[in-house]
Amino acid sequence: MSKRRWGTALWLLILLTSTLPALADSQVRIVRLSDIQGTVQIDRNTGQGYEKAFLNMPVVAGMKLQSKDDGRAEIECEDGSTLRVTPNSVIEFTQLSRKESGSRASAIAVLEGTVYVNFKGKKDEQLTVTFARENVSPTEPAHFRVQVNDADASLAVFKGLVAVSGVSGNEQVGKNQTASFDLANGDKYELAKNLEDDPFDGWDKQQEQYHQQYMANNSYGSPYGYGLSDLNYYGSYSMIPGYGMMWQPYFTGMGWDPFMDGAWMWYPGFGYTWVSAYPWGWMPYRYGNWAYVPNYGWGWQPGNSWAGWNTIPRLQNPPQRYTQPQPPGNYGHTTVVVNRGPGNFGISPRNMIVRKDSAGLGIPRGSVRNLGKVSNSLERGTVSSASVRISPPPSAYPTSDTTATRTLSPSSPRMSAPAMRPMAHPSAAPHRTSPH
Repeated sequence: MSKRRWGTALWLLILLTSTLPALADSQVRIVRLSDIQGTVQIDRNTGQGYEKAFLNMPVVAGMKLQSKDDGRAEIECEDGSTLRVTPNSVIEFTQLSRKESGSRASAIAVLEGTVYVNFKGKKDEQLTVTFARENVSPTEPAHFRVQVNDADASLAVFKGLVAVSGVSGNEQVGKNQTASFDLANGDKYELAKNLEDDPFDGWDKQQEQYHQQYMANNSYGSPYGYGLSDLNYYGSYSMIPGYGMMWQPYFTGMGWDPFMDGAWMWYPGFGYTWVSAYPWGWMPYRYGNWAYVPNYGWGWQPGNSWAGWNTIPRLQNPPQRYTQPQPPGNYGHTTVVVNRGPGNFGISPRNMIVRKDSAGLGIPRGSVRNLGKVSNSLERGTVSSASVRISPPPSAYPTSDTTATRTLSPSSPRMSAPAMRPMAHPSAAPHRTSPH
């Protein structure tokens, strides 16, 4: 090889490796935007300011999130710890890193509004929540609420013990206690042995009960807790001959593929990554691979290694004429939305039309008591949809951004749907087991 060609090859190698620091650096952590209701915006620290937030967006240090009058959001960390953001709130992720020991360090600033924190408190894990001029550090598993207004702030502890330090001194706040701070008077505080109810306490409790109910099953031995409860609620596992244990969402047919709905989003350091629109769409797109099985369809193989973090999901055995998803090549750093699959929609505040080929898109968490039973009924019948009773109203998934989003149409050659056979009769499909 000539010196000129060798120099060109070396330059290309440096260029390629320089785009991967966020994933190669063991100190960098990525958490999940796990639920969105109403209007939620996010600043990804790309210089574009606030933009529409998407379900399942990767969240890294330096990003900010704000909710509007009707907005709520949840963020899941790797160990299953959660942050829940109520309307008219602003938070910043000031630190998401891994220490030399391998344990995780997180720092969240509550700039405005009300935020619920449920810290799992595993060994050596560190969490700091700042509000006004106060720092909160749980010393054990803890569940608490932080509220920040212009003139005052408060910390209410539902469970556990947290240490508070600030300009007015240090304090330990325990279960069923509230510390109230006068921000206009040097952050002087009062400690009360009671909790005042907040309108969003019920929502926070409902979401926590959902996670507790569906996170218990960990069939594939994941070392992570984020996304686990959604997998158990929205789908089930099967032992497939030649493929091993696979997971598949409910309400899928032979014509469904995992990339019908979502978006390509640009992240500094590792370029475009696929962000799934499905409510369960975190783990199956970050780890393992998707495989296509004849007479069964697409399923997710968790695999045995959790060391890697996929920006572009891996595929195995795709059907003929299937165009594999590829990140955009000529759209700059804009968000590119893909909408090709049917969703579910409400016909009243308490009822929803569920499509058997929707893969759960549009079904709110925990809103249908037994999704597996409904899915099996649709597979056995001749109808393509059914009306079911739901509990909370459905939340909308944002499908476009008016300032920095392009949409790939169903006929786009880059994301075209494969030609597949109709759904096989249930008797011919592999046995599926419900995790609950």
